[in-house]
Amino acid sequence: MLAAAEHVLGRRGHEEFTIGAVAEQAGLSVGAIYRRFAGKDQLLFAVKDQLLSRLEASVDEALRDSAPGLRAVVGAFTRALAGTFAAHDRIFSELLDGQRADGRERGLQALAGIQQAFVEAAGDGQAVRTAARTVIGACVHRAATCRYWPDDLDWTTWAAETAEMTLAYLALAK
Repeated sequence: MLAAAEHVLGRRGHEEFTIGAVAEQAGLSVGAIYRRFAGKDQLLFAVKDQLLSRLEASVDEALRDSAPGLRAVVGAFTRALAGTFAAHDRIFSELLDGQRADGRERGLQALAGIQQAFVEAAGDGQAVRTAARTVIGACVHRAATCRYWPDDLDWTTWAAETAEMTLAYLALAK
């Protein structure tokens, strides 16, 4: 069901996201969807929760597997963010457009968690916390606006440029 919901959201957008469209994509009845979810908003929250869990896991894994040193940690962090957002590019922007308060709270929880993971991997300090917030904010902004304001960068290039900018900032902040 969630895979079908992601597919519909990514292909048709928030306005055309319906329980009927998800049921059709999943090869299920509308009633089968309603037995699991109370409605469209609950299904959207489940999709968002699943994507945020993937984001958290991707960042945790990248930082855990990162080579030692600030350059490696910053690179792993930006690539993990970019990779997850690239894989679900249209879906994240749709979810960011239509988020409700409960979805916003889950999103903020995930962002705080990945920020903390970066701070623990890169070394605590005001500059590292500021860099983490800036990178995360830039990533979320890009996901929310890139289809409206194209910058002609792919996510891999964005990650590399953002990593270099972050390293330059952290070098100046020492």
